Amino acid sequence: MREIQYREALREAMSEEMRRDPSVFLMGEEVAEYNGAYKVSQGMLDEFGPERVIDTPIAELGFTGLGIGAAMNGLRPIVEFMTFNFSLVAIDQIINSAAKMYSMSGGQYNVPIVFRGATGNAGQLGAQHSQNFENWYANCPGLKVVVPFTPYDAKGLLKTAIRDNDPVIFMESELMYGDKGEVPQEEYLIPIGQADVKRAGTDVTLVSFGKVMKIALAAAAELEKEGISAEVIDLRSVRPIDYATIVESVKKTNRLVIVEEAWPLASISTEITYHVQKHAFDYLDAPIQRITNADAPLPYAPTLIQAILPNVERTVKAIKQSLYRD
Repeated sequence: MREIQYREALREAMSEEMRRDPSVFLMGEEVAEYNGAYKVSQGMLDEFGPERVIDTPIAELGFTGLGIGAAMNGLRPIVEFMTFNFSLVAIDQIINSAAKMYSMSGGQYNVPIVFRGATGNAGQLGAQHSQNFENWYANCPGLKVVVPFTPYDAKGLLKTAIRDNDPVIFMESELMYGDKGEVPQEEYLIPIGQADVKRAGTDVTLVSFGKVMKIALAAAAELEKEGISAEVIDLRSVRPIDYATIVESVKKTNRLVIVEEAWPLASISTEITYHVQKHAFDYLDAPIQRITNADAPLPYAPTLIQAILPNVERTVKAIKQSLYRD
């Protein structure tokens, strides 16, 4: 094991897959000459050349369509969005072409493509650059949606995504690109759709994904001081969702709290709540609690940002309510 940054783990995943398979290439805004907006692709142009690390115009709809066409003709593109806020410009191509082509062609065309880039808020970037669309893309059959938390997970899941024969949405928080974590030297893959129990516990199940896992783990550590044992589950992907791991945990702890950086309506936490009440209702000793963003666009003022987003204090309070300790 060695400790590397999240961005380095992503770079290693892409570079290893490009060395292994000549059909893999990277395209997007500033991925080549500038080494990536967040330096994820640093040095890749020098190694692979301009035919496989391709700078695109500021035209998401156009280069997303090019990537999908390339995937339908035997290549394996990695399309980087500088932020998933900009993927809305290309959502018609993603939903109506990439996600549906296998079904509409009767299985004649696979679309082995990865759409990756930054997601969620990163401070004072305003309402149009601070959004979470994991649940939007997870709503569409034909897509897989991955939201890794650690450098270890980011590398293993990205390698799996690149080898997948279906389109994968791969979402990374720009606040985590500099985070460090242990990553093996040897090759490894992580299956998409397999949650990870980051911390075992007995009193309550706490579910999250992506950078909000920091809040979940911090809340669990805070509660431990009061003798409350929280089992923390990292979903890692939100399509497919590993419902079985959540249900088995709830059968043990009898309580569930979900933390998610998204608007509340039709969120991932909503879907998990439905599934758990259907398959583990008799095990629940308290109503399921969830913490999401406030139902409003994210403002610019730092004080208002903190008021809208999930945090440790709100999470601890929700867990105590589920334990009837508030």
